[in-house]
Amino acid sequence: MKKKSILTTLCYIEKEESYLMLHRVSKENDVNKDKWIGVGGHFEKDESPEDCLLREVKEETGLTLTSYRFRGLVTFVLKPVNHVGMEMTEYMCLYTADGYEGTLCACNEGVLELVEKKEVLNLDLWEGDKIFLHLLEEEHPFFSLKLVYEGDNLREAVLDGKELKKQKNF
Repeated sequence: MKKKSILTTLCYIEKEESYLMLHRVSKENDVNKDKWIGVGGHFEKDESPEDCLLREVKEETGLTLTSYRFRGLVTFVLKPVNHVGMEMTEYMCLYTADGYEGTLCACNEGVLELVEKKEVLNLDLWEGDKIFLHLLEEEHPFFSLKLVYEGDNLREAVLDGKELKKQKNF
């Protein structure tokens, strides 16, 4: 089995006032099992962020993006619970897209569904995803967000070098 890159992309495809969301229900050993996320995945050899974005969106949705924006860099630090397991760091290039061609197809990683933006935060999301989805909706300028998880629990969030205090969604 080849080692996965620590670099990933994630894209929220917009249609009217909705995002195309992926409910991750298909894979057994999936860190995102039962969560709702955007579409994307790990870089392959020699890919740029845009190469990865376009390939992953095409593979997972059948769509070819024609208009997209690089919105931020998200650093995920995954710490094991009770020091059991490995610590991992992943760097995710976060995009939104509002233009595409093609026909939506079934995804082998889960179920694709258009969800109204005002309803997205009611889905089963990672706590950190709620933070960056809020930043996307606010049209926040390009950002760097560091999210530190211990197991499934978000322990720290740092936006553009400043720690975010725990609020309702964090």
